[in-house]
Amino acid sequence: MKKILSLFVILSLYACSEDNFLQEDPIGELSPEQILEPENVEGVIISAYSVLNGQIDEASNAYNSPASNWSFGDVLSDDAYKGGGGTGDQNNIHQMEIYNTDPSILDVQRKWLALYEGVKRANQSIRLLNRSEAFDADLKTQRIAEMRFLRAHFYFELKKTYNQIPYIDETAEDIEDYYVSNTALSSEQLWQKIEEDFTAAFNALPETQDDPGRPTQWAAKAYLAKTYIFQEKWQEASDAADEVINSGNYALMNNFRDVFLPENDNGPEVIFAVQHSINDGSPNNYNGSIGDRLTAPGGPMYPQYGFHRPTQNLVNAYKTDEDGLPVMDNENLTEEDYIDVRLDHTLARPGVPYLDLGMLYEDSWARDLATYGPYSPKKRLVSANSNHYLQVWPYVNALNYYVIRYADLLLWKAEAAIELGDLETGRSYINMLRERAMNSETVKMLDGLTDAGNYQLATYEEAFAGYDEAIEALRTERRLELAHEGHRFFDLVRWGIAAEVINDYLEVEKTRRSHLTGATFVEGTHEYMPIPQSQIDLGRDLIQQNQGY
Repeated sequence: MKKILSLFVILSLYACSEDNFLQEDPIGELSPEQILEPENVEGVIISAYSVLNGQIDEASNAYNSPASNWSFGDVLSDDAYKGGGGTGDQNNIHQMEIYNTDPSILDVQRKWLALYEGVKRANQSIRLLNRSEAFDADLKTQRIAEMRFLRAHFYFELKKTYNQIPYIDETAEDIEDYYVSNTALSSEQLWQKIEEDFTAAFNALPETQDDPGRPTQWAAKAYLAKTYIFQEKWQEASDAADEVINSGNYALMNNFRDVFLPENDNGPEVIFAVQHSINDGSPNNYNGSIGDRLTAPGGPMYPQYGFHRPTQNLVNAYKTDEDGLPVMDNENLTEEDYIDVRLDHTLARPGVPYLDLGMLYEDSWARDLATYGPYSPKKRLVSANSNHYLQVWPYVNALNYYVIRYADLLLWKAEAAIELGDLETGRSYINMLRERAMNSETVKMLDGLTDAGNYQLATYEEAFAGYDEAIEALRTERRLELAHEGHRFFDLVRWGIAAEVINDYLEVEKTRRSHLTGATFVEGTHEYMPIPQSQIDLGRDLIQQNQGY
């Protein structure tokens, strides 16, 4: 599954309007009998996997619907600026960054279409599996479970991004079946549908898979834990996390940087990932990290797209005190400050070596330095020396995108424990991540001997004084560990503190970056994207717009 196959099929079983349905151009035709042959059904299944990376057509603009959610999860938060060549470059994302989002913005529409394309293909696969008499019965059960897992994943992404969404399953076949209101199911009922799919997947999937891109039983249970976390079902989340932990199938890697090397991207810390590959024979290398192709940092080894730039606020968050604990004063980092080693593995700072290139990152690498500052992404960039990086257009790499990694799960366990009043268990799980970071390799200067920063990091040795201190430590650790992995904004929303945190961030950050002038987060509106206007126009008055848009 590392090399995702592409399949074009005549069937188009999801559409928003009859006109769109009738305008589908068949590329190849199979008879009803032929499509039910096992090898053809498997092809349709592979096509469902193939859209996990956000690429849904022959354009190269999956960066408007990225699987990594770098624009939706990071740029909308206090962790990243849009970047690029000023506010006019991908201005649609700039409008999102300053919370001037509207229902016609390209990214709002592309993300919706990409996720529903995934839903369509998963439903289509389930329908064909149920009809195919020639398909091996045991394998059929497993493949249906895989497709229910994928469908739940796509709906989870839709739910956390747009909130109230139309729900369509494999029973929809006629055009009229696709005209569904986004208020037909309550929020609770939508979560229940997602839970049901992950539960069914857990009950039918194997513990391990020969193809690493396919979900396992434990991936389903981990995603179920995430679904509980988003609903504040703390006991259920804790129990589900315990099952995954006790399975013994996953472990933290010893060195933080190693987690993000392509050769380790199906390693012991990865629970479920979007598989990326390059030079695999696919058209235009669109099986690579196409949604992230604009994040290249520039300099002598990379194209200067320069998007997904770290905020000064994020840089400052990695400061530590002399005891190695976080300092959250948002004062600009200086050379004398103590820092968490994860800072220099997560983002690029001037004067610090960049990966294994044998050169120092310089602020001249940063595109539009005056607007977006000197920092660039680093954690999920692949060395230009690696054969997992494509040196020609579209400049993608083969590093997978980790939808769920073990560190994430451990922090869900910590959060659930704290919310249930068990602060000591919460502290122990937070400390697992801090201890791994403490023992990770430091970034060295070019001499290979001198540390690139004043690294000072420690675990929480004293018991938390109470809930407030414990939950603040948990939220801080999630930010430091998972920065630039597309989670931050969605965390702030589910915690109910998005307006407070983002407006406090903007108040200071506007004094540092003028492109944020005029940005204001409106509570009760900006927690979710608007429903695309194109869907409302096609929906026979069935689709209601989200509040405030």
